[in-house]
Amino acid sequence: MSTGALDETAVVQAIEPAVLGHDVDLEGVTLKAAGRRTVVTVIVDADGGVDLDRVADISRSISDVLDADPDLLPGAFVLEVTSPGVDRPLTLPQHWRRARSRLVNISLNSGDVAVGRITDTDGESVTITHDDGTVESVALCDVRHAVVQVEFAARAEEE
Repeated sequence: MSTGALDETAVVQAIEPAVLGHDVDLEGVTLKAAGRRTVVTVIVDADGGVDLDRVADISRSISDVLDADPDLLPGAFVLEVTSPGVDRPLTLPQHWRRARSRLVNISLNSGDVAVGRITDTDGESVTITHDDGTVESVALCDVRHAVVQVEFAARAEEE
């Protein structure tokens, strides 16, 4: 999404090598005008998650790139580097892989809903186990929307 003279595509192209150099995926970039500043939000993720030290390193690398080209973001900017929130939809094969063993709610193109724990994924389908122990395989192309469910109590096998 571009905001006025801000070119999100150019920013993504400029920072992507710096982000990927930290062995993470660039999940998204947004530019938002906030008064005289631009808020640059960069979402990154990796297998095993992204800890605060890694976020700080990525932030420094991105800041160096943005500071080196003042035409990329005219004026002052605020940089926010974060990992995706728990409410991020599962849309890419790596999202499903990273959510393995998590409880998911899947809305299917057919209108049906499947709720279960991810036990396996191969990039084209996901296998979930329902609370009653039944196992279901769902083709990712049949998924309309899917999100990880927030669980507040520890599962029995983790205790």
